[in-house]
Amino acid sequence: MKNLNSIGIDSSKAKHLAEKLNELLANYSIFYQNTRGYHWNIKGEKFFELHVKFEELYNDLFLKIDEVAERILTLGHTPSHNYSDYRTNSKIRESEQISDGIKAVGGILDSFQTIIILQRELLLLSADAGDEGTNALMSDYIRAQEKLVWMYSSFLNKQ
Repeated sequence: MKNLNSIGIDSSKAKHLAEKLNELLANYSIFYQNTRGYHWNIKGEKFFELHVKFEELYNDLFLKIDEVAERILTLGHTPSHNYSDYRTNSKIRESEQISDGIKAVGGILDSFQTIIILQRELLLLSADAGDEGTNALMSDYIRAQEKLVWMYSSFLNKQ
């Protein structure tokens, strides 16, 4: 019998999944903080619309951060929690202070692209490991985020 973890997944595959989930966690954490900054600093004629949308988004990202960290724990590993690690391991970079709504939405779209690509990689890894929990989580995230990409793109009139 293979070396299985407590939920029946090959331990080496679970380790690889946890490492990739930690990378996702780092990206989500930087994305979250950037979005809070957009929310706090937005100005201009679309202030009321974007201020609310950015708050909705960062609240959703906050929940996903917790779910990803808990999934790492479920796989038997430890989620990273240091911003220094996040800054090192994230493909998403910290944004400058942005008050322009168009630039902020552009940053959000760039971040979603990075996140969705990582989640698709995790779909492949989790399918190979027989990890339905991670697979379902990533699938749900991708479905919802693709719709958000469409909506934010429509806001920018970019489709």
